[in-house]
Amino acid sequence: MERTLITGGAGFLGSHLCDYFVLKGHQVICMDNLLTGNMENISHLIGHERFSFIKYDVVEFIYVQGHLDNILHFASPASPNDYLNFPIHTLKVGSLGTHKALGLAKEKKARFLLASTSEVYGDPLVHPQKEEYAGNVDPVNPRGVYDEAKRFAEAITMAYHRSHQVDTRIARIFNTYGPKMRLNDGRALPTFMVQALKGDDLTVFGDGSQTRSFCYISDMVEGIYSLLYSGEHLPINLGNPDEISISDFAQEIIALAGSKSRITYKPLPSHDPKVRQPDITQAKTLLGWNPKVSRKDGLRKTVEYFKKKIPEALNR
Repeated sequence: MERTLITGGAGFLGSHLCDYFVLKGHQVICMDNLLTGNMENISHLIGHERFSFIKYDVVEFIYVQGHLDNILHFASPASPNDYLNFPIHTLKVGSLGTHKALGLAKEKKARFLLASTSEVYGDPLVHPQKEEYAGNVDPVNPRGVYDEAKRFAEAITMAYHRSHQVDTRIARIFNTYGPKMRLNDGRALPTFMVQALKGDDLTVFGDGSQTRSFCYISDMVEGIYSLLYSGEHLPINLGNPDEISISDFAQEIIALAGSKSRITYKPLPSHDPKVRQPDITQAKTLLGWNPKVSRKDGLRKTVEYFKKKIPEALNR
């Protein structure tokens, strides 16, 4: 039985990975300090014979008793609301936390997979974004705390691979969505969902021409799993290349929610990326991975989740 540690395992992506790896027969250790994670995401796993939870901050020395086959490092604030509210901790978990997790991987001789991000490309001057593109990032912009934390995390991951022969993987994760997203996440999709279902105007920043590409959670989890068991050490883009403008996306959400909401426009925040679309040629070629869930089907599943969660939140 493989034993897998997932840091940030009570978060959106991490909790789906906990579900998936338990389903695959792994013994899963979920580690999270609950800064942005939520026990509700993993409550159904508590008591399972192959699941355990450790409340812990990975910026401290990490000790796990017994062998480990895999470490998936997903601990980090990941939405603009979070990393702007917790800028220093975002930098610490990307640097100190990644260092500690890599040290554990070295000690345990475990596979290590880093959850990196499309944000390493910054406001890209190349479109779509290929792994070879070095990015266009401003380190002193408020968003830079997340971008640079992940860029450092990639650098130290490759250093551990080259200097200590740690068996590493780097997933550059593009926009991912689905059930378990937080209502107040701050990203476009949950914000639009909540606004549309409540009948409020949808807030679009700029003129809405900026683009994003959205990948459904089940596709992303399968991509991460495929990457973990590949032999690829250099970064791999994981995302759905089906690109859409933010204005068109807002209209899709309104129609799907059956809402009478309208769209209002506000000034574009500083350094908000104008385009975002992954080139997934490497993932297709090296991993045999390709997203399967259409945006229409994924959004339909997601809106049903939000319909249940919004009344709960309003009644608290």
